[in-house]
Amino acid sequence: MRLHPSSLHDSLQDPVLGSIGFLNEVMSRYPEAISFAPGAPHPDTLDDLDTERYVDRFIDYLVDEGRSPEQARRLLLEYGPSRGIINGIVRDALHRDHGIDAPPNALVVTVGAQEAMLLVLRALFRSAEGVLAVANPCFVGIVGAARLLDIDVVPVDETELGIDLDALEEVCRSSRAKGQPVRALYVAPDFSNPGAARMSLACRQRLLDLADREDFLVIEDNAYGFTAPAGVELPPLKALDTARRVVHIGTFAKVAFPGARVGYVIADQQVGSSSGERLLADELAAVKNMVTVNTSPLCQAVIGGMLLEHGGSLTELSRCKSEIYQRNLTCLVDTLDRYLGEGLHPGIRWNRPRGGFFVRMDLPSPVDAALLEVSAAQYGVLWTPMRQFYLDRTGDNRLRLSCSYLDPQQIEEGVRRLAAFLMEETDPGRTVAVAADPPVAPG
Repeated sequence: MRLHPSSLHDSLQDPVLGSIGFLNEVMSRYPEAISFAPGAPHPDTLDDLDTERYVDRFIDYLVDEGRSPEQARRLLLEYGPSRGIINGIVRDALHRDHGIDAPPNALVVTVGAQEAMLLVLRALFRSAEGVLAVANPCFVGIVGAARLLDIDVVPVDETELGIDLDALEEVCRSSRAKGQPVRALYVAPDFSNPGAARMSLACRQRLLDLADREDFLVIEDNAYGFTAPAGVELPPLKALDTARRVVHIGTFAKVAFPGARVGYVIADQQVGSSSGERLLADELAAVKNMVTVNTSPLCQAVIGGMLLEHGGSLTELSRCKSEIYQRNLTCLVDTLDRYLGEGLHPGIRWNRPRGGFFVRMDLPSPVDAALLEVSAAQYGVLWTPMRQFYLDRTGDNRLRLSCSYLDPQQIEEGVRRLAAFLMEETDPGRTVAVAADPPVAPG
């Protein structure tokens, strides 16, 4: 039996779906290269993770809540409820640290943020009804999930203050006129991946007002909010959401560790006309029953134990990690200034975010897979082309640098190599090798 690609779902031919596998492949081919590609947690944050201690801590919590030791142990070894077993702990942490006020039954614990995105999109979008608006550039995970589900995606340009709200309002009007209104907007208000934009408080409030006026839901991805420097934190959109317009997605991949594959979604929107009807979270749990059945109780126990050991606080759990990422981001920007600043290469520019994992760089020539190969093979430095982060392919001259996975010494040497590469190989007259779509790193 040989299947023809045309007999399979169209999304399987989309370069976005193949992009996630790029990182391991290219890093394995160039193991000595310094990689600014992966948006992965720093290896030091994974040292001394005593998962057994965290599980024991969570079991003690269950016993304190009234279960016998045997009942607590069995809870971690069986399938468990589809909506999760650490919902109350996570809900309390979000309320304490971020001002999000939602009942535990509005929260579903998921297999990472990626499953949360898939569940939310499947529940919200009926066939060919409505479109998903996203920032341009946008995280490939949400675009890939939408294409798997045959959901039309429309791009809205991103500014340094997040999604362009004037452009979004125009997209709402034009989409409605075409009979396909904007059903939902995906947005990462804090240090987005890959653009590193951050919405101001005024922009957050204006977005919520626009969502209410134009009748769409906001899917908020809060993966990088914890990296904000002390004193400049901003409330998540969900904390400002008085009209229940925001579906809030979070993950423990960065604040705890990615191998647990534990995320969550808060969906407190009522389904039905009376207060006694179901919540959207109930619908997500029903979909999850058909996708992954449940999130590993053992992995949830590790995350629950980690939170409990840090006083039930996400802020305390992530404090040391946030300091590492702030250190690395400052190091990256400062080193770029030293090697490429002061007019040394006028055609090269980069942004200076105050948090997150990423720096966006503009070049005077196109960025493609062939250029990445030269950078890796001849200069020993890797980065991520940004073309596939753009739905309209306007990012041909941009690359993304991630600083999360490296030490300051590696960042220094990596930027030195990057500068040598850019000074020698970038040429405003160079054309794009359009035959091969550039790969995209995950995270």
